[in-house]
Amino acid sequence: MKEIKVLSLIGGITKNSLNRRLYDEIVKHNTTGLQFETFDLASIPFYSQDIENNPPANVVEFKARVAAADAIFIITPEYNRSFPGVLKNAIDWGSRPFGFSLWSGKPTAITGASVGRIGTFGAQQHLKNVCAFLDMRVMNQPEFYFDASTSMDDNGLLPTSIVFIQTYLKKFEEFVAKGYNG
Repeated sequence: MKEIKVLSLIGGITKNSLNRRLYDEIVKHNTTGLQFETFDLASIPFYSQDIENNPPANVVEFKARVAAADAIFIITPEYNRSFPGVLKNAIDWGSRPFGFSLWSGKPTAITGASVGRIGTFGAQQHLKNVCAFLDMRVMNQPEFYFDASTSMDDNGLLPTSIVFIQTYLKKFEEFVAKGYNG
């Protein structure tokens, strides 16, 4: 199977973000042909139509990275049963100007970490609605709602979590490959 370039969008931008820790653990335990990279979403200015046709250099770089990616991997925290504004801002930049969305047809996986039993269920469901509108090809199964309080400790992922994540990544690799092969 060919190497698959995956751009990861991490919605947790705090210094000790659980979602950043989850991303780091995912990359550490990746045994697939998925090649992960990320972009600092906090560096992107607020989307505005006033600057969409002449965006700042970091927006140009972000959009180039989205365009070059074979797939998108979104890791989101949940705030008020939705995903954070920094993630919505990045999604908006990638969808503009109107008629030139970079998201259309992109194979996408969504996950997120919290310290609750339902993980980031609300945020992921809301995000799936946005992705559907943008014609992103979201992998719906298996679902990945990560309860960090039972799946990760100060040293990283617990063994059962590693097995699940490796299985999930293999399914995502197969999902992305289907877009190339059929």
